[in-house]
Amino acid sequence: MAPGGTAPKRRERGEIEALPSGSLRVRVYAGVDSLSGKRNYLVETVPAGPKAAAEAEKVRRRLVHEVDEQRSPRTKATVNQLMDRYLELVDVDETTLIRYEQVIRVHIRPLLGHLPVSKLNGETLDAHQALLRRCRSHCDGRPFIEHFTEQPHECNARCGTHLCHPLAVSTIRKAYFCLSGALTRAVRWRWITVNPMDQAEPPRGAKSDPDPPSAEQAAAILNAAFKDVWWGVFLWVAMTTGARRGELCALQWDRLDLDRATATIRTAIAQQNTRTWEKDTKTHQQRRLALDSSTVGLLRAYKQRCIEEASALGLELAPDSRVFSAAVDHSTWRRPSSITNRYVRMCKRLGWDMHPHQLRHYSATELIAAGVDVRTVAGRLGHGGGGSTTLRAYTAWVAEADQRAVKNLGVRMPEPPIRLEESSATAAAAATVDSPYQKIAADLRAAITCGALLPGDFLPTVEMLKERYQVSAGTANRAIAVLKIEGAVSASRGKRAIVANGATRRQTEAS
Repeated sequence: MAPGGTAPKRRERGEIEALPSGSLRVRVYAGVDSLSGKRNYLVETVPAGPKAAAEAEKVRRRLVHEVDEQRSPRTKATVNQLMDRYLELVDVDETTLIRYEQVIRVHIRPLLGHLPVSKLNGETLDAHQALLRRCRSHCDGRPFIEHFTEQPHECNARCGTHLCHPLAVSTIRKAYFCLSGALTRAVRWRWITVNPMDQAEPPRGAKSDPDPPSAEQAAAILNAAFKDVWWGVFLWVAMTTGARRGELCALQWDRLDLDRATATIRTAIAQQNTRTWEKDTKTHQQRRLALDSSTVGLLRAYKQRCIEEASALGLELAPDSRVFSAAVDHSTWRRPSSITNRYVRMCKRLGWDMHPHQLRHYSATELIAAGVDVRTVAGRLGHGGGGSTTLRAYTAWVAEADQRAVKNLGVRMPEPPIRLEESSATAAAAATVDSPYQKIAADLRAAITCGALLPGDFLPTVEMLKERYQVSAGTANRAIAVLKIEGAVSASRGKRAIVANGATRRQTEAS
């Protein structure tokens, strides 16, 4: 007890300081900053006026209650610091992380990075979205001259008045999700007590607008592509399977079972600038696709051609070599960007603005038009959204429905180039027979029609055919005799069989 029997006056928490302007600044200690380790204060200024003192006292009591109830922010960290911590801890694929970093660097840091996390609110976040919807360059709406380079230069036709272009809806949503993920973690880390994203309006959903090539356009694309055999086969497989660009770049020969007419998609090639690497598929799920007879025939002939090109240089194709490669021994994969660039240039010469992803749209559209159920289509394309349940029940879609899908795949496929048509016909014949000599004849016939064996070229010797197909000499001779009867090869006693002149033309007439 104090002298006189009165209790000592309790010390008030916080302080109220008079500023030269007459305003009052209220400051309350809120603990140690969890990020910087420094003392953290809640500060609020009350404008000057006759009731400023009473209002400042109310503010002081409110801030003290926030601290006692642990409703005050524990840090003065900025959005930039939050994003640094978020990117450090977020668990996503490398390609996804690269995209997140790009969106944060270009569309979040310049606009919100300097703000304290505790100062974000629904209005600030809505205004951020509105700016992105108005102009991807974040301009303030005032006209200005946009220069083609930031270096000193003389202006020319490439410099002109800036025109606002809105940011793509998908990119706006990506920025929103980055902010939402970071701020959700900030609440969990107790950097802030309330998530301001709960007060902001989510961006509208991205509108799906698939624009696949028509059957006529697909036919023109294939005719132009088959001037280079590997390129034509690549696009044909892309159309028939709906596989992604990176998945086809990663495809290996040992994942193609041409006898069972299946292809297994396990990995994909990712690319950032000039660096490429192999990774899981987009949905982290492998899938096995049934191949139609035309595709099997093409791949058989294409593989034989690749083997002979490698053999000519004393090389061999390893079982795990890539199906599509710029190396003679197929030891390396092709860059996904090179596929896109070549496809875009080819379509531009044909008068169309197209990209390779539209081939997936084409495959899906044709399958659905043929009556294949969406569950099966999602499984074949490896969709992770609407097809997530399908992928978890892998064996459910790969059996009967997938076989129906591959049978219906050719319902609206375009008319292929002549060589492609011939290979398809011979492959179909090979797929419907079981006799070893018929299979050998079908493979040789496909090699002739796709150009792997040209008129005047020698056929493999009987010994080579015996070793390759594990058959007797009589079976190999019988296969060559079949081709001789068809007029595809020329052979006489004691001489090695050669491809006959006009063999391709005669087989086309026969079909």
